[in-house]
Amino acid sequence: MNLSKEKEIEVVELMIRKFCKKKHKHKKGELCPECVELLEYVKYRRSLCPWKTNKPFCSNCKIHCYKPEMREKIREVMRFSGPRMIFTNPILAISHVIETKREKSKLSRKEGKK
Repeated sequence: MNLSKEKEIEVVELMIRKFCKKKHKHKKGELCPECVELLEYVKYRRSLCPWKTNKPFCSNCKIHCYKPEMREKIREVMRFSGPRMIFTNPILAISHVIETKREKSKLSRKEGKK
């Protein structure tokens, strides 16, 4: 799947919007200041990623470039929005699960060769 940087940001933004609407009770399309800050942080960190286009999913990456509190916030968003994506964006959700498993498998094979 190897999402482009723009597509990856689009997916994360979709997840943050879903989270904010349900958890922070913001109107559809609007983000609270906390979620705006998180989205801007995600965009900034993604722009600095040393992997560029070969970037793995952050959960599979050995480099953790998020500050601990921001990492926990994005995890909370992913845990909440991820399972709900199957209802609103099923193809994207299933593709993500498949690619995550494929990536983890590839990483474990590389680890075994060392």
